[in-house]
Amino acid sequence: MEKTTTVAVDSRVEVFLHDGPKKLFIGGEFVESLSGRTFDTTNPATGEVITTVYEADKEDVSRAVEAAERALKGSWSKVTASERGKLLWKLADLMEEHAEALAQLETLDNGKPIQETRHADIPLAIDHFRYYAGWATKIHGEVIDNSAGVNLFTYTRREPVGIVGQIIPWNFPLLMATWKLGAALATGNVVILKTAEQTPLSAIYLAELIQEAGFPEGVVNIITGYGPTAGAAIVQHQRIRKVAFTGSTEVGKVIMQQASSNLKRVSLELGGKSPNIIFPDADFTKAIPGALMGIFFNQGQVCCAGSRLFVHKKVFDNVLSDMTSYASKLKQGPGMDESTRIGPLVSDKQFTRVSNYLQRGVEEGASPLTGGQPLDTNGFFIPPTIFADVQDHMSIAREEIFGPVVAAMPFDDEEHITDIIRRANDSEYGLAAGVWTTDIRKAHKVAHALEAGTVWVNCYNAFDAAVPFGGYKQSGFGREMGSYALELYTQVKSIWINLD
Repeated sequence: MEKTTTVAVDSRVEVFLHDGPKKLFIGGEFVESLSGRTFDTTNPATGEVITTVYEADKEDVSRAVEAAERALKGSWSKVTASERGKLLWKLADLMEEHAEALAQLETLDNGKPIQETRHADIPLAIDHFRYYAGWATKIHGEVIDNSAGVNLFTYTRREPVGIVGQIIPWNFPLLMATWKLGAALATGNVVILKTAEQTPLSAIYLAELIQEAGFPEGVVNIITGYGPTAGAAIVQHQRIRKVAFTGSTEVGKVIMQQASSNLKRVSLELGGKSPNIIFPDADFTKAIPGALMGIFFNQGQVCCAGSRLFVHKKVFDNVLSDMTSYASKLKQGPGMDESTRIGPLVSDKQFTRVSNYLQRGVEEGASPLTGGQPLDTNGFFIPPTIFADVQDHMSIAREEIFGPVVAAMPFDDEEHITDIIRRANDSEYGLAAGVWTTDIRKAHKVAHALEAGTVWVNCYNAFDAAVPFGGYKQSGFGREMGSYALELYTQVKSIWINLD
């Protein structure tokens, strides 16, 4: 029997979870929803209720808009760029002080292994706020020499968009919250952020730290609720000027349609079916564990997961044999066990979705080399699964599964690489891709030809706050992170001054 090393629950987490139903954060205060309705959030490792959360709807969104507008026109407008940066840095410091509590809440609510939340989610989230704290004082316009007249002085200003609505997913709850908040706050906007109903807890805890950091009331409003009610109310509200959404392509299309009612700005980071290509000259000591991390990290619940694995036929059997052996040994269990490497899926709904894809894969003729069947346990566990005998047209090779399932396919054109590029690009998605080769010329050629917003060469799932991230095609538009995200949250004003 494998030894378990279950983490002792942090005392701050205990207090947070047992201090009554979790409230909405509106206007700098924690308040009940106007309807009084609540919903439960559950531990996906056990299916048990963790705590109860208030459910926001249209009226609560309107209340948050009122608070945000007061802040935008009042206290927040008087905060200097330097002070905005200091507030973001202070928030990052507080998150660092509460890092273990945040990591545990994320693991309890989402199910992901505590080793991932401690060493990936939380550090990346903290770094994100510090990165944008530095940008706050570097948002500027320019003086333009015009040809209209020597006595006409022209310059531009970059100004905040105003009230921003942000809707985040359940796969990286705290990290996605920081991805949305960082650039928006650095550029002087006010925010209404809606959590995913499956994973509201870390964002509510973050709201307490935002309050402690000293942000003016109403600058950040965090609400919990469902997409068709609270989410739709954000998208359709006439005084919200921009919506940023991370989630499925299907919902992204609905948001675009609804946002047209007042032509609000929209940025979308959507789904993916990312190709991961292993050439025969790859360094397999890196390519094999890299390909495994590319699909099994966060139980495959990653929009950029390398779920289509293309391996040259010369090495296909050996690569899959090694990957299968490694995957079958990954410890699967509750995320709060420090030895766990694969946790549960986030919910019963997601468990059913992925289970159905496992069945469809077999029905369409694919062969599971490992995994292939959901586990019969109390939690929502799907074992790491590697399918062989996959054809490009199969549903498991074309549709986003969002689980620990990889479709492995051989290719044989190494010299001209035209066919593998065609196959890799034959998708409605274009979020990310991976390339494994020791030939630098081939690496550049393939990276340039792939239709994806991010291409990793001899690595996978590398992220940094300074590097932009976003999709091609139906994987969305707009870029998170880096200087590029500043474009999403600023608008340019041209000013002409007659000096005569």
